[in-house]
Amino acid sequence: MRGSLIALMLMAAPAVAQPAAALDARTAQAIVAGCVADSAAKKQSHAIVVVDNGGHVVAALRMDGNGSGIYDFALAKAEAAAAWGFSTAQMLEGARGTPGFERAPHVVIVPGGVTVFAADGKTRLGAVGVSGEAPADDAACAEAGIRAAGLRSARP
Repeated sequence: MRGSLIALMLMAAPAVAQPAAALDARTAQAIVAGCVADSAAKKQSHAIVVVDNGGHVVAALRMDGNGSGIYDFALAKAEAAAAWGFSTAQMLEGARGTPGFERAPHVVIVPGGVTVFAADGKTRLGAVGVSGEAPADDAACAEAGIRAAGLRSARP
């Protein structure tokens, strides 16, 4: 009987299990490094947080000159983009067209939170949140980090 149960469990499992695409530490660190390179070239300083789809921190860096509040804001931007699956800049646009949206859970209406997709643009992996400079610069830094890691910030 025990052997039959094990055989049934094995038959129910997929023949070839495909690992789910995930944002690993190496890739997250590449995003941070790309953002740092962009930031340094512009003589800027940011806090950068990379999270997985669940909003869990995979990599982070608070560059020199930024207080803990800047890091917290970068984390909030990353968590928001991960939770909703679109950028915080798009949340700002959504708030303009949908009264009350800015008060929904995990909504941040300041640019700098950007989703991360696999290189083919099909699989969402997580998000990046950047804070410390003007919102447009924060978003540009996140985009630069994503590109440097060979990934995309939107579906094709």
